[in-house]
Amino acid sequence: MQASNLLKLDTRASKRSNMLLEQSLAKPRRDKVSLGAFAFLFAEIIRYSQNRVLGIQDLEAKLNELGKRVGVRVFELLMWREKNVHRETRVLPTLMFINTVVWRALFDKQADSLGHSTENDDEYMITDNEPSILKYISVPKEMASFSPGAFLAGVVEAIVEGCQCPARVTSHLVPADGMPLKTVILLKFSQEVME
Repeated sequence: MQASNLLKLDTRASKRSNMLLEQSLAKPRRDKVSLGAFAFLFAEIIRYSQNRVLGIQDLEAKLNELGKRVGVRVFELLMWREKNVHRETRVLPTLMFINTVVWRALFDKQADSLGHSTENDDEYMITDNEPSILKYISVPKEMASFSPGAFLAGVVEAIVEGCQCPARVTSHLVPADGMPLKTVILLKFSQEVME
């Protein structure tokens, strides 16, 4: 009798799994991953990466590479799901796409600001005053120059590359009054893109 009950449980789990696999990618899902679960996973990614690098720059490069891998998938999914969005190949529409559509898909909000450098024509900045992925990350004083937002920079870099606007993307932690996690994503576009 117990074996038949196990068999029934197994087939129900199998049916649920098949339903999940058969869902359309074009239909946006309304399920959200809890912030606590994501924060735990992100903290473990940082800890795992930190144990396999020699310095802060290597750690940021590792997080950036992981962010690029996520960014490629996010870009593909958004291009598939968003009916009124087409692949941009110009700088400003690409930045607006990241600032609104991508940020909303990832963090359920728009980035706080999008700016242009006054010194260099090829530099733009995306600012997030409270990035939700950094909410539960604390940087020790001996690693004060470490920016855990390097992961975000990787995501953004993959998306601008997908839009045929290659750029060097870096993340900078810029604490301000009441905003200790304020992060600025700096994009420096290549000259071919700016022409």
